[in-house]
Amino acid sequence: MLKPKLFSVLRGYDRSVFSKDLIAGVTVGIVAIPLAMAFAIASGLPPERGLFTAIVAGLLISLFGGSRVQIGGPTGAFVVIVSGILAQYGYSGLVASMILAGVILIVMGIAGMGALIRFIPFPVTTGFTSGIAVVIFSTQIKDLLGLQMATPPAEFIPKLAAYFRHIDTIHLPSAAVGIATILIVMAVRRFLPRWPSLLVGMFAGLIAVLVFKLDVETIGSRFGDLPRFLPSPSLPDISFSEIKGLIKPAFTIAILCAIESLFQPP
Repeated sequence: MLKPKLFSVLRGYDRSVFSKDLIAGVTVGIVAIPLAMAFAIASGLPPERGLFTAIVAGLLISLFGGSRVQIGGPTGAFVVIVSGILAQYGYSGLVASMILAGVILIVMGIAGMGALIRFIPFPVTTGFTSGIAVVIFSTQIKDLLGLQMATPPAEFIPKLAAYFRHIDTIHLPSAAVGIATILIVMAVRRFLPRWPSLLVGMFAGLIAVLVFKLDVETIGSRFGDLPRFLPSPSLPDISFSEIKGLIKPAFTIAILCAIESLFQPP
């Protein structure tokens, strides 16, 4: 029987718990919103798609989730999968595969298959996630260094070779801000573990750009103004024959969602 954690947490809820939750919520929101837009951009989507996902998914997971500390929204593990589906089936195919994956997850839950996911060896899940992290990192080198080049190849080795051939086009302000932000995040995690490292790194980079008036690309200059309202819900325009071809990527998304759930605390 579905028992959302929210209802049990609200029992005995007081002002001291609320103040801690408020600080945690603000911190998570400030970090998760730009992170969600970054995942959307890395997947080949406009940034507002990540923003919409963070808002809607975060709300639904908070209301119906089974963990009191779970953060809902886009995750880096899906960047490679989403970009592949988007390139092959387009945006409508991506939305349809996500809906199918949701249906598959519901069926798996009703059938009690969640217990089977727990038997997946932990080295498999960590190796899989680490491999995806390397792939995601390789897709961000172009923007991190501000390289002036066309879209790099999809394959890992040819992609690195293309970066090396265009290394002379590096944009120093972009590279300096990006690398400095990474170092600040690492330093805060090492020496100030109680501080929100991602939040500190993001604001430090923002202040540096404003103070020194650095010529770097921003979300606004690259993608324009972001929408101020959520879009109206609508079903994807896709035929039944195309849906049959989306069963495989939908299963991939569903299984990855199930594996990702293993990393969430109770």
